[in-house]
Amino acid sequence: MTLLYNIGIAAYSGLIKLVSPFNKKAKQLHAGRKVTLEMLPKIKLEGKVIWIHAASLGEFEQGRPIIEKLKEEHPDYKIVLTFFSPSGYEVRKNFDLADFVLYLPADTRRNARRFIDVIRPDKVFFIKYEFWYHFLTELASRQIPVYGVSMIFRKDQSFFKSYGLWFRKMLSAFEKFYVQDEVSGDLLKGIGISNYSVAGDTRFDRVRDIAKESKDFEIVKQFVGESDKVIVAGSSWAPDEDILINYIQNINKDVKLIIAPHEIHKEHIQQIESKLKVPYLKYTEAENTSPDARVLIINTIGMLSAIYKYGQVAYIGGGFGVGIHNTLEAATYGMPVLFGPNYRKFKEARDLIELEGGFTIKNGSEFKEQMEEFWNNPALLKASSEKAGEYVNKMCGATKLIMEEVFV
Repeated sequence: MTLLYNIGIAAYSGLIKLVSPFNKKAKQLHAGRKVTLEMLPKIKLEGKVIWIHAASLGEFEQGRPIIEKLKEEHPDYKIVLTFFSPSGYEVRKNFDLADFVLYLPADTRRNARRFIDVIRPDKVFFIKYEFWYHFLTELASRQIPVYGVSMIFRKDQSFFKSYGLWFRKMLSAFEKFYVQDEVSGDLLKGIGISNYSVAGDTRFDRVRDIAKESKDFEIVKQFVGESDKVIVAGSSWAPDEDILINYIQNINKDVKLIIAPHEIHKEHIQQIESKLKVPYLKYTEAENTSPDARVLIINTIGMLSAIYKYGQVAYIGGGFGVGIHNTLEAATYGMPVLFGPNYRKFKEARDLIELEGGFTIKNGSEFKEQMEEFWNNPALLKASSEKAGEYVNKMCGATKLIMEEVFV
């Protein structure tokens, strides 16, 4: 099996190199891995080193609370942060709490040895789904403890199959798993692994802290005014926007919409504008707001997690595509969240639906029906809001548990 794995890693690396002239992400990954290997001989680290690895940006947000607590409680520790995906690295390559931010080299035995020889980590954290055979094997051979953070397991993974012995060897490299739910713990227990704790998801700690530290935006406050019927749509895509725009253009004027698209390039913003038949504003061009404006387009980045607080209901985009975006950033403010049908692989979305703090819609008619229920029944809106907020508060605490156990 190791031979097949090595062939797969080599084939993938070769494919990335082959398509890199034609694909931006492939080019970034191929070049980034090369730069990392070139940098290794120049990296000098003294003292205790903590290595944190995240696949992409979402996993980084789960690892970030650990990094922040480490720097707060152990400022002398050095932090090495690695990414597999360009969508994580390119956004966080200048993250100021890490001493080095690097691409993870391809998982070969030689690369694993070279990387660990230089980094010499005292402890390692792999976030959520990351399992790399040669890196884990090399860390285990050197008795360097590896911790799985915010991990979630599914019964269809190879670890839990009759042919999964080779894959389970990777799990034996971990000192401890901090899993998100009881299901994950039961799956591990079923294959004889007991070194786990059901700690929850560190993202809950992160979104709670973001909400506490969120900035005010005067233009948004002016736009909202005295209205108590404001929908904040985050990370929307075109199918989401069609539903939202159709709704806002066919209901009473006392409802307002703040829309923060997933893509804010000029062409996409123009597409949104071309569909709007009601007065609207673009954030970057709104020195003062008009009382007639019904829609505020957030055509800049870095605001979404803070502007949810200006609404009563949140709509999370992506549910008509590959999957919904972050529901927790909205739910932490104590507001119900709505999203499209492709949500089932996101545990927090399933949890929110079960608790009646989240709602899924299949089309514009269902969206309109749900919104009318909220506006016509303030008690329902209040109850759903409270359930969403209580869910986030209840799930916080994973970071504290991990820090107390790992850094005693």
